[in-house]
Amino acid sequence: MGFMDRVRGELVDIIEWLEDDRSTMAWRFPRYNNEIKNGAQLIVREGQEALFVYRGQLADRYGPGNYQLVSENMPIMSTLQGWPHGFKSPFRSEVYFINSRPITDLRWGTANPITIRDQDFGMVQVRANGLCVVRVVDAPTFLRQIIGTDSAVDSDEIAELLRRTITTAFSEMLIETGVGAIDLQARQRELAAKLQEYVQSKIHQQYGLACEAVELNITLPEEITQAMTRGVARGVEERGYYGNVGDMNRFQQGRAADAMLGAATNEGGGGAGDFLGAGMGMAMGQQFAQNFQNQAQGQQAQGQPGQGQPGQGQQAGPPPLPNAQVFHVEQNGQSAGPFPIEQLRGMNLTPQTLVWASTLSGWTAAGQVPALASLFGPTPPPLPPRS
Repeated sequence: MGFMDRVRGELVDIIEWLEDDRSTMAWRFPRYNNEIKNGAQLIVREGQEALFVYRGQLADRYGPGNYQLVSENMPIMSTLQGWPHGFKSPFRSEVYFINSRPITDLRWGTANPITIRDQDFGMVQVRANGLCVVRVVDAPTFLRQIIGTDSAVDSDEIAELLRRTITTAFSEMLIETGVGAIDLQARQRELAAKLQEYVQSKIHQQYGLACEAVELNITLPEEITQAMTRGVARGVEERGYYGNVGDMNRFQQGRAADAMLGAATNEGGGGAGDFLGAGMGMAMGQQFAQNFQNQAQGQQAQGQPGQGQPGQGQQAGPPPLPNAQVFHVEQNGQSAGPFPIEQLRGMNLTPQTLVWASTLSGWTAAGQVPALASLFGPTPPPLPPRS
């Protein structure tokens, strides 16, 4: 090889990046000790941007296109290298290609749970994870803050940086919005859009990146998820969606009942399980009795008639079946009922007992109501005359 061939081999005449990996965000053209000759071709493809750096200082920038590197196309480089009237000799410069296409496979997640203050459950720890879509929008800032002197930058290198940034933004967003724990999952789409704004404000000016989308999946503590599944949290719907647990007493009673039921049904529990089972039965019986008494007192306080309530010394029957005919019965000069026909069978009615129903015009003897004929045996015919 002659001298001129060696010289030509040391000169770069085509500068391009044949990218085949979408995860690479930046790549430095491997010039080594070679020099770029006057009139060399620069090819920048769609989704790329080329930056020329001379002695550590950013010079010219090029978007997609095909360029011939002459002084007219390199105004900043000409000024830095002192080419007032053009250049004819080769020059040295670092060339960085920036991938401006979006990176769509950046996964993030909270390494530790984030504690929020909830008005229903107190201090609650939640976790979140998802995907983040980013791309380079400010190549000079990205070059200064991320690339430095690296020959290439992969998306994995900034993944940890983005994870920390998104986690911090997620924590700040939850504190500022004050969304309750139960409402978090129902408002994930809304919160994802707000989280994108938080992340964008942190990475744009600092790193030259844009956050184009954030996927958000929120995980609640297991006890809250179980409360929502059982329906214990259906009390007060102040903000819609799943509703708030307005009655914490109900939530605590539900958890206590689950614990007692688990102990009572434990096959290896022995006497302790039997004791807890009996205690649970007594506690539940007392609770039902108290609830019934509170309901009766509430009806009396509101002036509602005690319709369907039994009199003194009388057992309360089951409620009537839907669309079944019911009757009021006269007992000791007072109205009692309504009672279904099946319940009237055990009340020792006589055909002369007065009854009333919505289908009757007034109080009528039971023996004259066709629907009650089955309560009384057939009337025997008169005896034949004696001969």
